[in-house]
Amino acid sequence: MADRPVGATLARAAFAAAQAGAAAVVLARLARGRRRRPPLSGAVEAPAQTISVVIPARDEEMRLAPCLEGLRADGDAAEILVVDDRSTDATVQVAREGGARVIAGEELPEGWVGKAWALQQGLRAATGDVVVFLDADTRPRPGLLRALAARLAGDADIVTVSPRFECRTAGERLLHPSMAATIPYRVGPGDVEGRKPAPGRAIANGQCLALGREAFLAFGGMVGVRGFMTEDIALARALRRAGWNLAMADATDLLDVRMYASARETWEGWGRSLLAPDVNPPLRRAEDLAVLWLAMGLPLPRVLLGRGTPIDWLLLAVRLAMTAALARSYRPRGLPFWLSPLADVPTMTRLTWSAVRPTRTWRGRTYA
Repeated sequence: MADRPVGATLARAAFAAAQAGAAAVVLARLARGRRRRPPLSGAVEAPAQTISVVIPARDEEMRLAPCLEGLRADGDAAEILVVDDRSTDATVQVAREGGARVIAGEELPEGWVGKAWALQQGLRAATGDVVVFLDADTRPRPGLLRALAARLAGDADIVTVSPRFECRTAGERLLHPSMAATIPYRVGPGDVEGRKPAPGRAIANGQCLALGREAFLAFGGMVGVRGFMTEDIALARALRRAGWNLAMADATDLLDVRMYASARETWEGWGRSLLAPDVNPPLRRAEDLAVLWLAMGLPLPRVLLGRGTPIDWLLLAVRLAMTAALARSYRPRGLPFWLSPLADVPTMTRLTWSAVRPTRTWRGRTYA
């Protein structure tokens, strides 16, 4: 009987040590935010380089039109290419009515994932000096393209951005910010002056990427990451290994994204890919999950159950500050957004499941 209190004491001490270590890691990552760059602004000179916009589209008739409307209002695109990835709906018609040139997607080659193949075809068809890859669910505003080109003309070889997320339902506004908060917890802020992430920690947002066309073609385009479901993360790491300078920028004033139409779609879609289980090796996934559970998922329940330690209270304060920091990245917000830390335990559970049981099915295709 005497062993039980000793064992419980040792377990509490081990947990406290692990949580303190996770807190130190997270605080060190977040501290880099003191050197963040200002958000992208469209108040820059018209680009000297020509810009091609490439949009991969598979069954996007319900989401494509606002993206094309935003690009037409921008006016800086020399060409807008929609790569039709064998759609079964009216995507092609919507693209043509929106003023885009449609590239009929070729049959998916063995070893390729659909989106990577569509991006590769768009890259080959593009003629601009700069290629901007946009997802069909994005809503670009005037000034985005020239801001990306200006940033690319500076010290960056590839520019990726964080947008403003449009979450219309209460469930989305509760769950989506909780999932988004896991990103800075894992890698810290990306839009930091002079930051050059290690290849194993580089990330990109495939919703919006800008690169020099000739340089990217010389690199091979998407060939090296053709088999990845999370092709944006794989590409960021491959380019960093090749010495490319990756720049993350805050584009909340210039780009909106309507990623999912419900909390269920958010749970299934983003939960599947957020930890990039096909890119991150098992040890990295385990490390990320341990940090997330200890520093983000558990402090609030422990405090609510009356078991909170000073470290729990500190981490809870950090979590609430993170919610405030994310506020400008969401619209509308309302009460569900501010209550999003309550979704952290379900979020951790979903990410743990996707790390242990990753899936390779998306948009009606299952990949080997």
